[in-house]
Formats: sequence, C-alpha cells, structure tokens
Amino acid sequence: MVVESEIRNFGLHPVTVTLGEAEIRDELNEEEKEALDQKLQGLGFELMSDKKSRWIEKIRTSIIELVYQQEELERSNLSTYLSQKLSHDYSFLSNLFSEVQGTTIEQFYINQKIERVKELLVYDELSLSEIADLLNYSSVSHLSRQFKKVTGLTPTHFKKVKEKKRIPLDEL
Repeated sequence: MVVESEIRNFGLHPVTVTLGEAEIRDELNEEEKEALDQKLQGLGFELMSDKKSRWIEKIRTSIIELVYQQEELERSNLSTYLSQKLSHDYSFLSNLFSEVQGTTIEQFYINQKIERVKELLVYDELSLSEIADLLNYSSVSHLSRQFKKVTGLTPTHFKKVKEKKRIPLDEL
C-alpha cells in the first residue's frame, strides 16, 4: 500500500501492485526515475527497471513465498515450482540467478529454509520432526545436517543458545 501510495503521489498510475513488484505504464525520464528511486529507497524499496533485476526479484520472491507458504502449496521440487510459477525454463532462471547473484538458486533456497527453521525453533511451537515435515525435508537428520552445514550449530544447540539469550518476562 505504501508503494502504491507513493507511485500515485508521484502522479503515476500503477497497473498492478503485488508483493515485491509494482508495474507502471507511464514512461519516466531519467530525472523522474532518479526522484522516484530516491523516494522508494527512503521507504526501504528500490526501483528496478532492467529485465535482469526484475527476473531476480521474481525468483527471490517466489522462493520466499514457497518457504513461508509451503504447507499451503502443492509439494513439488524447486525447479518445477519455479518453472511453473514464472512460466520459464528452469535452466534460464538458474543461470540468470547465478550470474547476477553470485550464488545458486538452490543455495538461496536452502538459506531461506534454514532461516525459516531458525524462526520456527525460536517460536518453540513445533517439534523438529514437524518442522522437517512442514519444510519438505526428507527426514529430521537431513534437516539437521543442512542446518549444521549452514549455521555451524545443530538445531538443538541453536535452540538452547537462543533460550539462554532470552530473559523471561517476569525477570525484566
């Protein structure tokens, strides 16, 4: 809503505004693009006008959506999900992402999943087995190995460290 409001305040007419993306038909000169970009950056957003940047943002947004809404989406592998969601060949998406980001789509996906695991461990509402199932891991041991590889800690150790850092409300 903030982005749409700023675009309208700028005198532009957005065609669509969705999570991570706003499409406008109006042509902007370089000064107008710079001014709009400055305004958006002040709000924590950025203007992306080149095709590669738009593709990368679509890939990133789709992966984050997959990680955070996995239980609502049909279970499929990453390449199938991205190909269907973005209506493009996975090898094109993968090569573009690696070229621009300097990492693979798979590594970005793993990192997003591990961040989600951390979040769920801190909430302490689900068991490790439930988290593994929720995030489509083949087993708890697979999740644990991947978690340790990325963070250097086991999920159990991570949870204990986080608990030590938290101060109970009655002790504040």
